[in-house]
Amino acid sequence: MRRSRGPAAALALCLAGTGAFLGLGPVPQAAAITPPVAFTADALPTWQPNGIVWALAEAGGTVFVGGTFSAVRPPAGGAGGERPAVNFAALDAATGAPTSCTLSFTIGSGTATVRALTLSPDKKTLYAGGYFGAVNGTPVSSMAAIDVATCTVKPSFRPAFAATVRAIAVTGDTVYAGGDFLTVSGQPRQRFAAVGAGDGALRPFRADADEPGRAVEVTPDGGNVLLGGDFFTVNGTNTHALAVVDAASGALTKGYPGFIETNSVVKDIATDATGFYTANEGTGGGVFDGRIALNLSDFGQRWRDTCLGATQAVLPYRGVLYSASHAHDCSSVGEYPDGQRHHLLAQPTTGVGKLGWAPDTNDGVGEGIGPRVMTVGSGDGTPYLWVGGEFTTVNGSAQQSLTRFSSTGDTGAPTVPVASAASFRPGEVQVRWRTSLDLDDSALTYRIYRNGAASPIGTVTADSLFFKRPQASWTDTTAQPGQSYTYRVTASDAAGNTSALSAPAGVTVPTSAEAYANQVRADGAQLYWRYDDTVLPYVADSSDGGNQAGVHHYAPALRQGPGAVAGPSTAIGFNGTDAHVYADRRQTVGAGYSIETWFKTGTTRGGKLVGFGNQQTNGSSQYDKHVYMTDDGRLVYGVYTGATRTITTTAAYNDDKWHHVVATQGPGGMALYVDGVQRGTLGVTTHENFAGYWRAGFDGLGGWPDRPTSEHWAGLLDETAIYPAVLSAAQVQNHFALASAPADPVVQVTAAEDTYANAGAPGTNYGTSGSLAVRGTSLYTSYLRFDLPAAPAGKVLKSATLSVKTSTMAGAGTTDTVSVVPVTGAWTEAGTTYDNRPGTGAPALGAFPGVPDGSAVHTAGLNTAALAGALGGPYSLALTSAGTDALWLWSSEAAAGEATPRLTLTFGAP
Repeated sequence: MRRSRGPAAALALCLAGTGAFLGLGPVPQAAAITPPVAFTADALPTWQPNGIVWALAEAGGTVFVGGTFSAVRPPAGGAGGERPAVNFAALDAATGAPTSCTLSFTIGSGTATVRALTLSPDKKTLYAGGYFGAVNGTPVSSMAAIDVATCTVKPSFRPAFAATVRAIAVTGDTVYAGGDFLTVSGQPRQRFAAVGAGDGALRPFRADADEPGRAVEVTPDGGNVLLGGDFFTVNGTNTHALAVVDAASGALTKGYPGFIETNSVVKDIATDATGFYTANEGTGGGVFDGRIALNLSDFGQRWRDTCLGATQAVLPYRGVLYSASHAHDCSSVGEYPDGQRHHLLAQPTTGVGKLGWAPDTNDGVGEGIGPRVMTVGSGDGTPYLWVGGEFTTVNGSAQQSLTRFSSTGDTGAPTVPVASAASFRPGEVQVRWRTSLDLDDSALTYRIYRNGAASPIGTVTADSLFFKRPQASWTDTTAQPGQSYTYRVTASDAAGNTSALSAPAGVTVPTSAEAYANQVRADGAQLYWRYDDTVLPYVADSSDGGNQAGVHHYAPALRQGPGAVAGPSTAIGFNGTDAHVYADRRQTVGAGYSIETWFKTGTTRGGKLVGFGNQQTNGSSQYDKHVYMTDDGRLVYGVYTGATRTITTTAAYNDDKWHHVVATQGPGGMALYVDGVQRGTLGVTTHENFAGYWRAGFDGLGGWPDRPTSEHWAGLLDETAIYPAVLSAAQVQNHFALASAPADPVVQVTAAEDTYANAGAPGTNYGTSGSLAVRGTSLYTSYLRFDLPAAPAGKVLKSATLSVKTSTMAGAGTTDTVSVVPVTGAWTEAGTTYDNRPGTGAPALGAFPGVPDGSAVHTAGLNTAALAGALGGPYSLALTSAGTDALWLWSSEAAAGEATPRLTLTFGAP
């Protein structure tokens, strides 16, 4: 299908660990890319054919391109116009632009095509195979030899292949070919043949196959030839799709009967110093579409990657196997489930686990396969990975059939983290975020910023892959009870490419532990979705371990209130059509577990509340350990043991009220609780054992009793938790009781009036300016009046905080301490100037110890006793400073102030 390696090329591969590859000279380590990946995922500008690329080869800084096309054109925005290129082009490896070498591969009738390009070991001769009758007018028959130095056909090399040549491998004196042909130079040779490298004379080598050959490679010692294709026999012996034959005679060295599925073929073979690798494509059900690594020592299997999505090409380079495919389901090797196609992958040559390199193409034209061939070409001492095929986009941008990636110059920044913050107890804030995606870096550094500060308050390193983006977190243990904070997070790769700041995640630290949430965490939840998220598509995991984040699919409604639990927590809304939530991490479920959630609905179409399935975004083909509602509002808890085993309530719960459901299974069997009361049990201790994902709001229900009209949930969910053990009846009852326990009421009060005085303009009133200012010299003082509520019956003031927001002007922050002091005189927003400003008192009620630049909300705790005495009436504060660095804030009149300045008052029992 593409290039081959003889002994000399194999020697170059043997040197890969010392920095040499295919004679390209030193290979610089791309230190900015997560090892062992050697190339960035940033596609470089490259001239592009107007058809399909089937073959690539490289020599002396030139990349030769073969395929089915008639012209090449510059990349988008590139200089120059379209140039004729009849099924062949020669491009500069470093620039991607055409060289002076032009060859036309044509045929008298039909469509000419170049399907294989391979260099001789000394890289002086380029061998081309395909279906063509002439090169630049020189008659040939589906194979030609090109002098690399002069870009001319070698007339002495004239084998006659009677049909398409699809693969070529070359040693010092022999050219091996595979394809559709049945004769060569008039002699019988079925699908595989060998000819002299110099004169093209037919060799006695016979490896006759019953179906087309698609891949040929020579082992590094030159003693054997590796064959791949569609065949079921070689020289009459059963060996499907793969065979090893003697390099001289073609006699079978090792056969592979039953080794590869009968509806799968080998599309490509590549070798390195230790083994060889196959690219496999299948058709129909039960196919093998992945990659196999085999040892050179015994030709036995080293590993097998069973991802689905036909693999077209494999390329080992510096210990990494790069592959071109459209892999859409890697669940069989513990990776991503069936869904989106991924066309370019990398994995160690020692195993199946994918690495952090995942640039992508689309399926493109032709068969809609995407990429079909790869090679490494070096220009100006820099290796480039070239990829050809039938795609029309690369990384979402228009680019047809050909692209390349450099080993240096990583410029792609990670995606922006999606962050949230939660506080369950005094003095502690958990900042969480879904790890970012970087297509060539799996190890990223995250920096956490508090209240708009210029310097991070915390740093975390975490790994992520395109199909595995676990939650990362950092705990702020300096947060003060009763105060409000905002947090933002950035992600950086090793090259220093840094994402933008995440959206601010705000939180108010409680003055006492949040009873319900703390009990769920204390009882061992390993997944805890509270649904307080403010930004799609991230669902924070509030469990103590915090590694089971979720993802919103089709945008469920966020922050629906009031939630099921007393207090500020909110719920999530599902539309009953397509929205749901799925876990980001694949796992298995042990013998004991508990499922817990709160729900509220008036639906008459039923739907799944929570369950476990083998897919994320699609309906699962395996699904159990689930709770669903019937059309008439009854709840069903079921597991699959070879048959469906269920517990069903007699009462209906689609009454538009909040209800609590817990389903458990363990050594004592199954139990279902609703609103703290056990509603049924079943003596079943097993369930279906498979790896999958927890899901909320939707999954399959085919074959289950009382199957509802809709598998999608229409209604609200809240406080979904999964435990790796059985909750006791007492624990379930306690959770139900805690949810309805009254929480400490929190009241937020926006300034009723605010203004500032300016010594530089002593007679000017700034009551409607939209800004506030604070400075010692020359003086700015800001004044704020709040109408304080009375304390709720039976409650006292437990904490008070003042929040202000810096403006967007440059240098709005201050290095000085800003004090919050009581106002002792009368004033009004409309009448206050510097000349008639009110007096201020002491001691200070609180302080901002410096405020960083950047528009952000900042919070200071206030003296509770002072404010408690003023409850039920107006109360005025002033912001003062003794320094010379001005602080600029938004006033309550400014839209960007977002309801600041603001007091947050928390009340509780005396």
